[in-house]
Amino acid sequence: MSKRKKRILVLIKPRDPEDPAAGTLPLGTPKDLVEQLAGFNVAPDGSERKALGTAVLHGPGFTVEYASSLDELNQAMIVVNDQDFAWPVLSRMCRRNGWKMQDTESGQMFG
Repeated sequence: MSKRKKRILVLIKPRDPEDPAAGTLPLGTPKDLVEQLAGFNVAPDGSERKALGTAVLHGPGFTVEYASSLDELNQAMIVVNDQDFAWPVLSRMCRRNGWKMQDTESGQMFG
C-alpha cells in the first residue's frame, strides 16, 4: 500500500478572479467560515483543539485549518488527503463562495 502525498492549498477570496494582481478580500470571520462550509459537510470533529489560535474543520478527503483567534480571516489552509473525494466538494465550495485555491508548491490557482 503506497502512501499518498498530501496536497496543501491556500484558500483565498480574490478581489478580481480574472486579475491575480488585484489582491484579495477577507473570507470573513472564523464563525462566517464555519457557517459557509457547513453546507458542504465540513465541520469540526467535536474534540477540543489545544493548539494556540488554530482550528481544524474536517471535510470529505480534506481538512481546513484557520486562525481561530483572528477577527477576520484573509486565508485558510486546505490539506487534501484524498483528491478523489475532496476535489468535487472543493470546486463547488469555491464556485459558490467566490473563492480560489492556490497550490503551495506550484503556485497554480484553482476554483
